[in-house]
Amino acid sequence: MATSVKVNAQYVLLKADEEYKLFNYSTAIKLYTEAYQRKASLHTIERLADCYRLTKDYPQAESWYAILTKTKGAKPDAFFYYGEALRNNSKYSEAKIQYEKYAELKKSVGVNQKNLLLLSCDSALIWMKKPKPIVLNNEKGVNSIAEDWGSVIYQNSIVFTSDRINIKVEDEVKKGKPFLKFDDSNKAPSKKTYAWTGNNYLRLYLKKDADTATLFPFNAGSEYHIGAASFAKDGKEMYFTLTRIPNLIEREKGIPKTVKVEIYSSRKKDDGSWGPVSPFKYNNLNLYSVGDPYISRDGNSLYFVSDMPGGRGKTDIYVCHKNQVGEWGQAMSMEDINTEGAERNPFFDEDNNFYFSTDGRVGMGGLDVFKAPKNGNNFDPPKNMGYPLNSPQDDFAFMLRNKKEGFISSDRLGGRGSDDIYNFVLNPNLNFKLEGIALNIKTGLPLSEVIVSLSKEDGTALSVQTDKNGNYKFDLEENTVYNLNGVKTGFHNAETSQVTSVGLKESTVLKKNVYLDIINLFKEVRLENIYYDLDKSNIRADAAIELDKVARILKENPTIWIELGSHTDSRASDSYNLKLSQARADAAVNYIINKGIDKYRIKAKGYGETRLLNDCSNGKDCTEDQHQLNRRTEITVIKQ
Repeated sequence: MATSVKVNAQYVLLKADEEYKLFNYSTAIKLYTEAYQRKASLHTIERLADCYRLTKDYPQAESWYAILTKTKGAKPDAFFYYGEALRNNSKYSEAKIQYEKYAELKKSVGVNQKNLLLLSCDSALIWMKKPKPIVLNNEKGVNSIAEDWGSVIYQNSIVFTSDRINIKVEDEVKKGKPFLKFDDSNKAPSKKTYAWTGNNYLRLYLKKDADTATLFPFNAGSEYHIGAASFAKDGKEMYFTLTRIPNLIEREKGIPKTVKVEIYSSRKKDDGSWGPVSPFKYNNLNLYSVGDPYISRDGNSLYFVSDMPGGRGKTDIYVCHKNQVGEWGQAMSMEDINTEGAERNPFFDEDNNFYFSTDGRVGMGGLDVFKAPKNGNNFDPPKNMGYPLNSPQDDFAFMLRNKKEGFISSDRLGGRGSDDIYNFVLNPNLNFKLEGIALNIKTGLPLSEVIVSLSKEDGTALSVQTDKNGNYKFDLEENTVYNLNGVKTGFHNAETSQVTSVGLKESTVLKKNVYLDIINLFKEVRLENIYYDLDKSNIRADAAIELDKVARILKENPTIWIELGSHTDSRASDSYNLKLSQARADAAVNYIINKGIDKYRIKAKGYGETRLLNDCSNGKDCTEDQHQLNRRTEITVIKQ
């Protein structure tokens, strides 16, 4: 039996590694989790941390990198990625500690790189304390549970990019056969699902009204990724990015090929339909990618992003201009803008200010939006657009529809999907304020470095870190209801409360404290009022109330795993009580799973009468209340 279990565990890990190598991270996570529960290892922990990082699940990534950095044999990069995950979760003070450890362990880290990381953390805390007067709202009429980003204005409508489920797309991709196979697995890339995310491929969508988003009506000539797009001012020419699989592609034996992206264009015909697509001059599928096109208002300049040889960073922004015969001239690197990092999403406003995203400058985390006014043929030094336009996550695809309103894409926490589109208003009137203190619910003492978040009903959130006395404050919008909670490593949010500015007419300062409770790892905590009738394992109504609280804690703290242990009194035989307690634990766990909690996060364990709380062992004369004390349920946090 032991040999069989060992072989099965090895098979699960082998399958997980295969999926990981093919970038199937969503599938790999499930397999690595199963492998970890069978046997924890450095390799499994490392891969789980990487998978969650690559799928942008920042809370889970932080949890697994915290475990990884405490595991013998962890590489220096683990400390860097732990810092990145902490930074993505607004824990800038803790992130600095991990960056320091990373720089200490990895001698090749230069002074400039280290200073950039540390200065970014310090700057983010300052920006969060003094947020810019900007109101953001989740564009609910556009966003789905999938990725939605890159919105642009087209004929008073919005064109955006999404990998949402679409029956029409699924019907289209059933035609024909895939024509690229991985050398090592003989697998072709699915025409229906992008394995990295588990979602459909990206497509362009058109939103004309508040409730409907339909596929943008044109034929891009690809069954894989399509998006994002840019339109000339007259709406008659468009440029867009796509992925296609060519008949001849250079690839190394045994290594899945990462397919590059290209830019194509199309012109609108007299009948209003879009004509055939044409490849961009600088496409080179086997050598580098070109993407994120932005066509100038007059149609004579094209800005784009590429990782072509000779660039300064991971991706750089280039520009080329049309010559007298209408052909694109030389691609020129924007030296005033590019860094050693990744530049994305060029955009100009009506006043010739240039906007772009990068992770190569002092920023809050991931991609930040920067503004660089044009000055003759050059640009003034780019400035970070600050908080809350930028967040601890990726913020990109910035565009203004007028001088005060626009759109930005972000995978910030609280959105509907991985990437969401947000609309924003610059310089609104904010007349109401919220102030409070973060407190330990058990001791009543203030807690510093708590990330306090204020979330609107659409999920859009503001966050700030409490000072050394636990204080925090926010500006509030008019007629808005908020949820208020706090996050701190080693604690869980004890309660979620509401704050509202609805009905307020005059400038007001509201007061509300935030309460957190410490997480005691591997310490049993008794659930009050979880009782069972004698010889029964069904969940009573009074027990259901307490189990609902456990489910709420697990939902609000998605990285926590618990063991739910059930205990009996000493009456009946030891073997019977062991079986009964397991049935009770299973019933409680199933109840919580039915509340939407993943089953791998909660383990059922029956202890029978092995852990009595009093002296009521076999043969002792005890009251019913004394026996009831032993007939209990306890939870133990086994991972946070």
